[in-house]
This record gives sequence, C-alpha cells and structure tokens, in this order.
Amino acid sequence: MIKKINHVAIIVPDLDSSLTFWRDALGLKVEHVEEVKSQESIVAFLPTGDSEIELVKPTSETSGAAKFLAKRGAGMHHIALEVDNLDEMLVDLKAKGIRLINETPIIAAGGYRAAFIHPESASGVLVELYQK
Repeated sequence: MIKKINHVAIIVPDLDSSLTFWRDALGLKVEHVEEVKSQESIVAFLPTGDSEIELVKPTSETSGAAKFLAKRGAGMHHIALEVDNLDEMLVDLKAKGIRLINETPIIAAGGYRAAFIHPESASGVLVELYQK
C-alpha cells in the first residue's frame, strides 16, 4: 500500500548552486546532506511538509545519476512513493508485468530500503518505492 509521496528528486550538476534557489530563494531548510555510495551520489533533503525535495548530485561520471544528467540535463529525476511493505509490493508489481529496475530492495539515503520502477512502465517517470 502506498502511504504518501516521500520525496521528489531533482538531479543537479552542483549542489551549492542549486541550494541558492531551493534554500536561499525559497527558504527551505536543509535537513541533512549525505553521500550515498551505493548510488554514487550526494543528496540533500529539504523538508516540505510531509514530503521532501531531494537534490541529487552524481559523484562519478559512470553512475546512473551521471548518465541521466548527461542525457537529460538538470531537472526532475524521480518521484519516491513511501510504501508499507516493499517486498510485497515488488512481488505484486512483477506479477502484473511491471518492469522493475530493482527486483530486490537496495539501500537508499538514510539507510532506508528502496527499489526503482523502470520509466517504461510508469508513463516515462522513474518511480522509487521507499520503505522507512
């Protein structure tokens, strides 16, 4: 079961210059910044009520985030939906023929479990399922 939109991720080439808009101009507070080695990125989370804006900066040129940035430029990367039971959701989606990038959960920012749905199955949108 989907509980809420956990975060909307925006891919950026430079975290500091992006914070000039999100933090300084809009007044959002940076909750925390962390390196996610498994995804070769640095992320900054800015709370917006019950959800967050996640700024994602690739830390290597070969990561999925870096390839996305090179191909599409800065902007919307993915939407993360918080779910009750990630394992159950993945089994259900696979049985329905949904194309998954991750058939088993990975460890995402904050140490939470996550899995991505391929944009081909979601009207061109990269969707992250996120379990706290």
